[in-house]
Amino acid sequence: MTSQAAEGPDTAVASRRSKITPEREREFFDAVLEQIRECGYDSVTMEGVAASTRCSKSTLYRQWKNKPQFVAAALRARRSVRFGGIDTGSLRGDLYEAARQASEGFALEGRIYQALGQAVVQDDELRAALRDALVEPEIGSLKAMIDRGVARGEVPADHPALEFVPAQIFGVLRARPVLEGEDADEAYIIRFMEAAVFPALGLT
Repeated sequence: MTSQAAEGPDTAVASRRSKITPEREREFFDAVLEQIRECGYDSVTMEGVAASTRCSKSTLYRQWKNKPQFVAAALRARRSVRFGGIDTGSLRGDLYEAARQASEGFALEGRIYQALGQAVVQDDELRAALRDALVEPEIGSLKAMIDRGVARGEVPADHPALEFVPAQIFGVLRARPVLEGEDADEAYIIRFMEAAVFPALGLT
């Protein structure tokens, strides 16, 4: 299924993107993501974002035809690689640092995951944007850490647990708020690493 039909009039004007500054665009993106975190995806409207940012809703419709496209653009603009600069010289050290950095920023990102809910399942563009912005960059960085560890001889290249490390880390980040009602903080993620990830890789 593709993005839902436009929520506003489909006019010739809507096909022409107006000129807005990068700062103003960032304000729009921050507003829609904040409303998603606070209210849930279904409760957010283009009209509501327009009101909160003191612009006309036609401005938003000219830039992005509908809510899924708007949210997808906001997600992609947020794209960052938190784990990208990590290189401590050892796989164990890299994963410790990944645990620390994940705990600092994932609480807000995790709420975006949860708030998007069923919309991500139903809309291909939205799902792709979520993966582009918040999932694939970090998975790529984790895989780079693992590749360096393999190259240094810390873990055999054919170790069966290697492919599951990104899933373990992302899984615990998303699961704890659901299972225990608390974010996965630094202490929790490090305990998880020491109890589950390191032993599985033979890094004890």
